[in-house]
Amino acid sequence: MAVIKKITKLTDNRFVNLYHLQGENKRGNTSNYYVASRSKRLEDLKCKTHENPADGVIIYSLYGEKRDRVVLVRQYRYAIDGYIYEFPAGLVDEGEDFRQAAVREMHEETGLDLEPIPVGDGYEKPYFTTIGMTDESCATVYGYASGEITRNYQEENEEIEVVLADRPEVRRILKEERVSIMCSYQLMHFLKNEEPFYFLEP
Repeated sequence: MAVIKKITKLTDNRFVNLYHLQGENKRGNTSNYYVASRSKRLEDLKCKTHENPADGVIIYSLYGEKRDRVVLVRQYRYAIDGYIYEFPAGLVDEGEDFRQAAVREMHEETGLDLEPIPVGDGYEKPYFTTIGMTDESCATVYGYASGEITRNYQEENEEIEVVLADRPEVRRILKEERVSIMCSYQLMHFLKNEEPFYFLEP
């Protein structure tokens, strides 16, 4: 197994930082790897702590009396210089439970109120997002959204359009638009199952 010999912090940013990991690969040769992380300190990297607290939260919620629409955001992302469809999401603040973060982020991004539903640990625990380049992990919170859409609570740098998508619109989005992979798999379930949260049942 590879061994990490030295870690160097290369940036000092608020939301994400780059770390250089120098080590030995399985053949004993020197290897160099770069990891983006939400950790502000080297000591908090997950390769150091071997723990996995949720850095962020993803919100899969249904809307409407019939619960036949899913809440999406169409958001501008610098990495692709364009818009992509995602679930509402955000970072977990220090000292904040990820379910509390979900309620807060839903309101900030969409103006809607989120009522989380209880699910088993295996459905909402933090999972890694893109492990080849980052140690970031996100928990998923499921629930029902209500209220009126507004952009009044969005941050200055957020360019977000809220979309309440029914099944025909979800089908179109999957065929024609850019969609985050974490969102796309759940949308496929939403398309094919009359009760989208059926898989959460024990």
